[in-house]
Amino acid sequence: MNQSDVCQSQKDQKNITLIVQAQKGDDSAKDTLFELNTGLIWSVVRKFVNRGYELEDLFQIGCIGFLKAVEKFDTSYNVCFSTYAVPMIMGEIRRFLRDDGIIRVSRSVKEAYSKIRAAREILLKQNGEEPTISEIAKFTGLKDEEIVVAMEANAFPESLYTDNSDNDKSSGQLIDKLSNDEDEEEEKIINNIVLKDVLKTLSNRDKKIIDLRYFEHKTQVEAAQILGISQVQISRLEKKILGDLKGRIS
Repeated sequence: MNQSDVCQSQKDQKNITLIVQAQKGDDSAKDTLFELNTGLIWSVVRKFVNRGYELEDLFQIGCIGFLKAVEKFDTSYNVCFSTYAVPMIMGEIRRFLRDDGIIRVSRSVKEAYSKIRAAREILLKQNGEEPTISEIAKFTGLKDEEIVVAMEANAFPESLYTDNSDNDKSSGQLIDKLSNDEDEEEEKIINNIVLKDVLKTLSNRDKKIIDLRYFEHKTQVEAAQILGISQVQISRLEKKILGDLKGRIS
């Protein structure tokens, strides 16, 4: 184990100790956790630049997700806290952007959109055709990406209660699809992260069996031939490993 791995392991152990205290109601432990993990929260927040919000505002939302991660984290997962916290922080910001972003737009983006709208009208009258983004950028002095962000942020949103049927094959409203898809995706991310860390704790033989069966998609017979054991043994070992994994991440 190199020095960085040792430092990371020590930090995670400190996180775990503080989480246990915080879950018992120790506010000072929560404060210390925020101090230790401010960089982690910011690393997630920066993935959402150019969304029409100040990063400081998104950081506050990210802190809510971080706090939820602290409250819900189960130390028996035997995984790094950061791998659990990241999708929780990301999910909280995504929910905020989904539920609030279609209504609130930052002042700077509103100002940019006003310039774009005025430029569009002038250029349309001058040239008799819809101006390109490059033409608007040259006229306003804004960057292409600033124009795209402003136009998307100020576009009239489709009603979340619009019927979302697809050729009568399905029914429902858009808001239901958004909620379900995002919740399922977030749960999938968290489960995959936890599973990945748990797999690292398996013995070399058990990990090889899982790799062959579920990542390389080998049959039990093929896996048995590769490992030099019988198909019956593979079946028995696989069942035991899966049962153990299910118990550790459920």
